[in-house]
Amino acid sequence: MARLISGSSGGRRLATPAGRGTRPTSDRVREGLFSSLDSLAGGLAGSSFLDLYAGSGAVGLEAASRGAGPVVLVEREPKAAQVIRANLQALAISGVEVVATSVERYLAGAAQPFDVVFLDPPYADPVDTVLAWLVRDGWLAASAAVCVERATRGEPLAWPEGLGAVRSRRYGDTTLWYGRAS
Repeated sequence: MARLISGSSGGRRLATPAGRGTRPTSDRVREGLFSSLDSLAGGLAGSSFLDLYAGSGAVGLEAASRGAGPVVLVEREPKAAQVIRANLQALAISGVEVVATSVERYLAGAAQPFDVVFLDPPYADPVDTVLAWLVRDGWLAASAAVCVERATRGEPLAWPEGLGAVRSRRYGDTTLWYGRAS
């Protein structure tokens, strides 16, 4: 069971999808993520936030709890999307949309630029194409912050043209890679 760390719903517990199909981002990693995003994005209040591969929804819901909005969570697994919607209803947070489709299908639609984009795909899945689509198709606002969660044992992240590396932070088996739209 995950919990929201801070903001209007700080301390509230979140249901997580059953089984091993999702890997919720740990509280420790989310705390580091939002601390870094506060410094990179100048705070989340009023920032549009896109959570790709939302899984349990903990990251996107945390962003909404901290004042981000609008927040869009994209999750292809119907059971996981259902859990996210139930959490959203229990928390009574507004300005959040849950989209039950694949990331590829979502990004093939009409682009709306986001201030912050978080990607947490299965660690074995490559992210190069998705990052390139974000840049090419207008999903990133000017100076948008992008964060990718990957396995620490994996290869270093290669940013596509239009996204510059800012930093990376390691949390045990997880590394967060931060970039900024240029």
